Amino acid sequence: MTIIDGKATATQIKNEIREEVKRMVERGERRPHLAAILVGHDGGSETYVKNKVLACEACGFQSTLIRYEDDVTERELMDEIARLNADDSIDGFIVQLPLPKHIDEQKVTEAINPDKDVDGFHPMNVGRMAIGLPAFVSATPLGILTLLQRYDIKTSGKKCVVLGRSNIVGKPMAQLMMQKQYGDATVTVCHSHTPDIKEECLRADIIIAAIGRPAFLTADMVKPGAVVVDVGTTRVPDATRKSGFRLQGDVDFESVAPKCSFITPVPGGVGPMTICMLMQNTLKARQNNSTHL
Repeated sequence: MTIIDGKATATQIKNEIREEVKRMVERGERRPHLAAILVGHDGGSETYVKNKVLACEACGFQSTLIRYEDDVTERELMDEIARLNADDSIDGFIVQLPLPKHIDEQKVTEAINPDKDVDGFHPMNVGRMAIGLPAFVSATPLGILTLLQRYDIKTSGKKCVVLGRSNIVGKPMAQLMMQKQYGDATVTVCHSHTPDIKEECLRADIIIAAIGRPAFLTADMVKPGAVVVDVGTTRVPDATRKSGFRLQGDVDFESVAPKCSFITPVPGGVGPMTICMLMQNTLKARQNNSTHL
């Protein structure tokens, strides 16, 4: 059994990106520039954005953080998005979700220029990805694909079960795993209303768990030698930790790991790759925007 080290892989990729940025600067080109809009003071969002800023520093990018309070109007936010769309010095930007209830998240997502949508959430990028055209792929599915490739895990012709059907992970992951140029696998998507999930999982060579239920995937659902990728990150109470909680994935790691050929841990598996892929998308946006030195 091999534990897939997402943290080490992400560090390696960020170093590769940093070297590419160094070469760009030596050619007289400007650094990639990522902007982030953060609304309010949600603890999880604060942490995510902080980590994205640190990743920009590690990759040699320029970063800009734009803050608004919870009472920002939808109009003000849309005006800021329009400004970022028009700013040629900014290659990509994200609007950190979730947003306050009075703001329409879909409307905000669709307002972002698809060429700067490094989160890969705009319907145009989602649609292009779905039919195999060049597009920004959302970071978590792209991170999972990259881990499978970097660990030389064969996916072509394999049976893959994706647990979960979210727009951010489940749906794009299934699309990518079935496409010839990416996973080239036979894909089954399971969700909360799927009968016989256990039997579906037992037939799978690769299981990608993104169902949002702590320790949902147990040893009796996994065949020997399967590859298991755990996307889940739920805070569960833990009196032995100073914080009072620990992160629990969608996989019961202790029981499942001995049966696997490869498995990702939580934390330290998929999580670090998500931010790393955002950096990769930003570098791609900068290269696409190369007319603006």
